[in-house]
Amino acid sequence: MIETPPNESKPSRSTLALSAASIAVCLFGNLGAIGLTGPDEPRYVWIARAMARTGDWVTPRLYGQPWFEKPVLYYWAAAAGFLLHLPAEWAARLPSAVAALAAALAIAWLAKKHYGGNSNSLLSPALLAPVVFATSVAAIGFARAATPDMIFSAAITIAMACAASVFRQRGALRGPAVSEPARNSDSASLALFGGVLGLAVLGKGPAAIVLAGGAVAIWTLVTKQWRAAIRLAHPVAILSFCVIAIPWYALCAVRNPDFLRVFLWQHNVERYATPMFHHRQPFWYFGPIILLALLPWTALLWPAAREGLRLWREKSWICSPGFFFACWALWPVVFFSFSQSKLPGYILPAIPPLALVGAAAANRAISEDGARSRALLSAIGATWLVLGAASAFAGPRWIHVQLVGPIAASPGLYVAVLALVIAAVVTVAAFRARPATAILLCAVSLAAAVEIASLRLLPAIDPLVSARPHAEFMRNDLHPDRIFTYHLSRSWNYGLAFYFQRELPDWPPADPRPALVLTTKTGLEEIRKLGRVSGEIEEMQPGLVYVPVMPVPAAR
Repeated sequence: MIETPPNESKPSRSTLALSAASIAVCLFGNLGAIGLTGPDEPRYVWIARAMARTGDWVTPRLYGQPWFEKPVLYYWAAAAGFLLHLPAEWAARLPSAVAALAAALAIAWLAKKHYGGNSNSLLSPALLAPVVFATSVAAIGFARAATPDMIFSAAITIAMACAASVFRQRGALRGPAVSEPARNSDSASLALFGGVLGLAVLGKGPAAIVLAGGAVAIWTLVTKQWRAAIRLAHPVAILSFCVIAIPWYALCAVRNPDFLRVFLWQHNVERYATPMFHHRQPFWYFGPIILLALLPWTALLWPAAREGLRLWREKSWICSPGFFFACWALWPVVFFSFSQSKLPGYILPAIPPLALVGAAAANRAISEDGARSRALLSAIGATWLVLGAASAFAGPRWIHVQLVGPIAASPGLYVAVLALVIAAVVTVAAFRARPATAILLCAVSLAAAVEIASLRLLPAIDPLVSARPHAEFMRNDLHPDRIFTYHLSRSWNYGLAFYFQRELPDWPPADPRPALVLTTKTGLEEIRKLGRVSGEIEEMQPGLVYVPVMPVPAAR
């Protein structure tokens, strides 16, 4: 069994409270700090709001028309928020935050079952794994995204935790905390495995079966644990899967004859096999994405790799829980690397198991070798230095506004100073043999950074990336029917439509009547050439322009 350093085996209640608070702030803190952004958030949330208003819980509809890009689970979850009269942004993002917490708890349970250790120590995998996951860039970003990605990833995580439970009960996984297979029935684990996998299919479609099944298949081919793997196809698992997943698909197909063609063929097969959705990236695309997604804990991949090499040399990987978790983590990356359409969220299901194996390997490195512990924590400190340098040099290019009030300079400078201080303290804690202090500092610092960004930075850039402030500004317009868009991006069109609660029409230059046109600099120049600009122009960087359009003079 992996043991923790004796000098930090009993952390104070304040340490545990700070760890829990860091997770809560990173996942739930001020979800409404910024309005819905990008083309996806306002589009998905429009569909959820429409479900809540119309009571049609079967057919997703965008602007009144069926929309089959994604299945229904996220829409149901967000629609429940609207029925509870939550603010739009909270209704939209709370499902993802709750799902991220569920994924964190699932890997904590896995770590407790398979790695044991002192569950009261911050360095125990059962506590370190959820902290690493919840405070990673991937979890913070997608827990605050109004998309199905985190719900899908959490469902995959819970399903794989159930699969691991079945394997453990069958004696196929025997980690340091599992010397003998459990003797109790695995029916509950099988039922939960099938049901949660069904939820994942409702979350993003048949990719759930491919990801879970592919990971189990690779593990089985290598370890030859055929009996344990076949156990997952037990009738109890199949029945629970069918009860959860099939009814909605059947109802939607009956009501919408083109559903299976559009959803299954266009948005699954063609999306994977062709670049028709214009998300083509190089084969190695997900390698850097993984490194960025795990920040600031990317250095934990180093002890995880060393642990894998050790298991390989000792030939103890056949019954190793870590090998199963590694198959689970690597398969989404391999599978989607061959896809002709790549987006960062595709490999989100790999982040929980990577956090788990990273935490377990870090626990071993810190427990057994003082030099390795110092090197690992120094690497985490160096990560903060790199983040600080990137903020200092690249931040001014990415952020085009300045915070007001007591903080009047570029936010990148303050991030750089904060990162430098954290890096120094982490390094000092490493060399003073206080690894738990260093880990806790990183988690608390991330939570503080998230809170500061939610209170200061995100509200400042809200008008630049979200349509929410613009809709509020024009809420009392005397002629709402005369507000148009012209040459705007999809993000602005979908965002404006959501917050105006109607699809804004594109301005036809032949329209002779006065109007207010929301456009870009290019659109403004075209309107100027037509001689239609009237009154004062308000320009909102990085490109949204309010253009009053004069009527066409009557012919004499």
